Amino acid sequence: MAREFEIIVYGATGFTGRLVAEYLAAHYPDLKWAMAGRSADKLKSVAKEIGATKAAHIVANSDDPQSLADMAARAEAIITTVGPYQLYGDPLVRACVEAGTDYVDLCGEPAWMHDTIRRYDAAAKKSGARIVHSCGFDSVPFDFGVYAAQDKARSEHGGPVQRMKGRVRKMQGTFSGGTAASFMETMKRAQKQPEILVWLKDPFSLTPDFEGPQQPHGMKPVYDEDIGSWSAPFIMASINTKNVHRSNALLGHIYGKDFVYDEMVLTGPGDKGEQAANAVAQSGNSMGKNPPKPGEGPSKDERENGFYEVIFTGDAPDGTRITSVVGGNLDPGYGSTSRMISECALALTRDVDRTATPGGIYTPAAALGRAGIKRMVDNAGLYFRFE
Repeated sequence: MAREFEIIVYGATGFTGRLVAEYLAAHYPDLKWAMAGRSADKLKSVAKEIGATKAAHIVANSDDPQSLADMAARAEAIITTVGPYQLYGDPLVRACVEAGTDYVDLCGEPAWMHDTIRRYDAAAKKSGARIVHSCGFDSVPFDFGVYAAQDKARSEHGGPVQRMKGRVRKMQGTFSGGTAASFMETMKRAQKQPEILVWLKDPFSLTPDFEGPQQPHGMKPVYDEDIGSWSAPFIMASINTKNVHRSNALLGHIYGKDFVYDEMVLTGPGDKGEQAANAVAQSGNSMGKNPPKPGEGPSKDERENGFYEVIFTGDAPDGTRITSVVGGNLDPGYGSTSRMISECALALTRDVDRTATPGGIYTPAAALGRAGIKRMVDNAGLYFRFE
């Protein structure tokens, strides 16, 4: 695809968009790219502050569909950090689908993703646009973590793991303001559309025409005997598990049609672990009393001192226990996320052949597979290993 720009970062003057632009400017000096947002003056100011001297500037606004259409036609791929996506995302998805332009976002809003699949999947398949949702902390480490574990089980141990557990082993950092705003907007929408609560509870709401076996709800503390630790509810499980099941469906059910998966947070063994798990459950699994607002975020030091590690474990058909580990060396909601979404976009433009991955509405693992994992390891500060 010969376009004026390989990448356009839409929302480049926002907190997360700025981090994405800063990352691209620092690590890809020869990239043909542009920064896009509502204000030409702000784009110029931010570009100067972050040293993005080679980036072009594009004025575009979600309230102006023609500006989005013009922008989409100029790029091979659009990175968008402008959320909540259920408020601002639809016009850009439509523009990218119509232009046959690849698209990546940070969406953790399953109700809106349900909408985009229904509205745009067929049109994206026709135009060749590859629309990839959830390219940040939700759900790259989790979607790729399951993919890596199942890849090993299938290639070396007789077939996929039928029952897999995703467990957050450690994490230091913050949820993004966009994640908090998206969660609150989803709850507002659910008050007007009760069916949204059904979609939120259904682990297969992103897999039209397929419903697998009953899944663990993950809403109460449990003791994982095979791991030797108590586990507590994990607030991001409701989106990550849906993406994992959609990946499985898009990949031809390579994890099996009987695949069972859940995500929780490890709190440790014994009485202390149980008390900690109960405390998490009783807190409502919330983001805290004062979550960051969109446009706000941690300092550079806080981002660089953050980390996370998740394990994915289950038994392969030959009886081998598979335990894959995925971790990152930056704050999950900002530092790591800005790198992950950048590398997902570059994987689309540089690594993933359109004949193997044609147009459609995708998850990270289904769209990018091993090429995406390689970019995460080589460039985004993630590590993948087996225990």
